[in-house]
Amino acid sequence: MSGVAARAALWHHRHGMREGRHRGPAAPRAGFRPAWWCRNAHLQTIWGPLFRRETVPLRRERLATVDGDFVDLDWTDGDAPGAGTPRLLVLHGLEGSSRSHYVTGLLRVARGAGWRGIALNFRSCSGELNRLPRFYHSGETGDLAHVVRTLVDREPGVPLGAVGVSLGGNVLLKWLGEVGAAAPPELVGAVGVSVPFDVAASARTLDRGFRRVVYGANFLRTMRRKVAAKARALPGFVDVAAARRARTFAAYDSVVTAPLNGFRDALDYWTRASSGPYLARIRRPTLVLASLDDPIVPAHALPDADALPPAVRAEFVARGGHAGFVEGPWPWRARSWAERRAVEFLTSLLRA
Repeated sequence: MSGVAARAALWHHRHGMREGRHRGPAAPRAGFRPAWWCRNAHLQTIWGPLFRRETVPLRRERLATVDGDFVDLDWTDGDAPGAGTPRLLVLHGLEGSSRSHYVTGLLRVARGAGWRGIALNFRSCSGELNRLPRFYHSGETGDLAHVVRTLVDREPGVPLGAVGVSLGGNVLLKWLGEVGAAAPPELVGAVGVSVPFDVAASARTLDRGFRRVVYGANFLRTMRRKVAAKARALPGFVDVAAARRARTFAAYDSVVTAPLNGFRDALDYWTRASSGPYLARIRRPTLVLASLDDPIVPAHALPDADALPPAVRAEFVARGGHAGFVEGPWPWRARSWAERRAVEFLTSLLRA
């Protein structure tokens, strides 16, 4: 999130926007208490992009994809334990990367708990545009499947956990539903944080009012920039002029995401990319963490906790924003409950 967007959200926090309430059955409340100084949904959401400055040393690996392109993996194990140590794969959100604050936080917590961390950068998110006329999107699971298969083939029998945040969580849960019981036995479990289970609901939320100005505009700015950069190498791969004019996800996905990936239109893409319909097929232990005041994932779009399959546990909290979940007595001692809870859940599966 840009500094301008974050400051606008902070202004909105100070002027007291009221959030909607979750209408469906609530999941078990988790042991999260938002920091007393960070209880508003927007402040929870922007705190990390504005103020978190943690770093973690990373080693990059370029992995060839089956279609002749590449994805970049960033590892934390430059000076870490050798083969046999459990691995944690982290998937970032929309227009994020391995340097996103929540990815760094997860990798740091995981390393402290004895995991080797691996961050998957979706195509064109690692700092270098990919070769082919395509981008990542909310429902694209092929690259994740390839990465998991590669990791398992390299170290058969070595445990693997996975955490996806926001869009990355949607990709992870959709893939888990697609493979069902055929998920590799090395995959001990997964966690989805602030997942847009209904992509259409989140896109429409981001296309309206304050959220369009702050969150949507920030995402679309970098997405349009990537389209223009790729067009210099691949002229005419999409309607670049229309992409440059796009100021909503409805417009952008209609002229970029849909035609590049074989969808009829934006609505067809949103519908087919959503992970919600795939939850019932998940067979690996999975935890989903969400906040009822998430400004990007509306509460009405969260799954019914009573209808989830036995493998999936939901923990919803009243306040936490989007990928925020900031806790701690003071700003300089703040941390993310979701990052800690995700690693705690996966570590408990290892012990079990």
